[in-house]
Amino acid sequence: MYDLTSVLEFDALSQIRPGSSILISGPAMSGKQRLAYDILADGIDGGDGAVVVTTGDGAGDVVEEFRSLVPDMNDAQLGVIDCRGDGGDQAVGNAHVHHVSSPGDLTGIGIGITKALEGLHNAGNERGRLALISLSTMLTYTDKKTVFKFCHVLSSRLDSAGYIGVFTIDSGAHDDQTLQVIKQAFDGMIDVRDAEGGGREARVLGLAGEPTDWQRI
Repeated sequence: MYDLTSVLEFDALSQIRPGSSILISGPAMSGKQRLAYDILADGIDGGDGAVVVTTGDGAGDVVEEFRSLVPDMNDAQLGVIDCRGDGGDQAVGNAHVHHVSSPGDLTGIGIGITKALEGLHNAGNERGRLALISLSTMLTYTDKKTVFKFCHVLSSRLDSAGYIGVFTIDSGAHDDQTLQVIKQAFDGMIDVRDAEGGGREARVLGLAGEPTDWQRI
């Protein structure tokens, strides 16, 4: 089981089954990427592996970000799939970096994830966490049903690896039908919103019983 309560203090996050996929949903600029990164950094700090699928930041920036979040990180604990279309595999330190032609190349992304998981496994990382930033970018390249199928297949891949996954989506960028289709691919959700008077609030849905109350984070 995975315990995420050191990042978010919700009982519903204290025992996350390996293979679980969690959707982090919220409006733009509400800290979804930071929350996903904090969940991965917490795992790295505890000796787990981590995989980041990035549709915005470059692989080098991602590696540097995690080096700052976990100063004693071994680069071999981290895999990055860079979907910005720069082309060609390249090493960033000892991190497992793979480049994909675009955020719409879901086959290439899947191959990159498989390679990263294999690299992490060969480096001795038996457990780990994956973050995909973000589904909203993917949805500008392909349709909701294709993205749903991709998330469903990836969930099975995470289950085989014993990893958990967190995926971000901009709730304000899509219609309700798109959001409902995408949500069905996940075991649970973390909703994030701006709080009155500043700061942020979150709640957890679908992972343990009833939805939690909103809580400042």
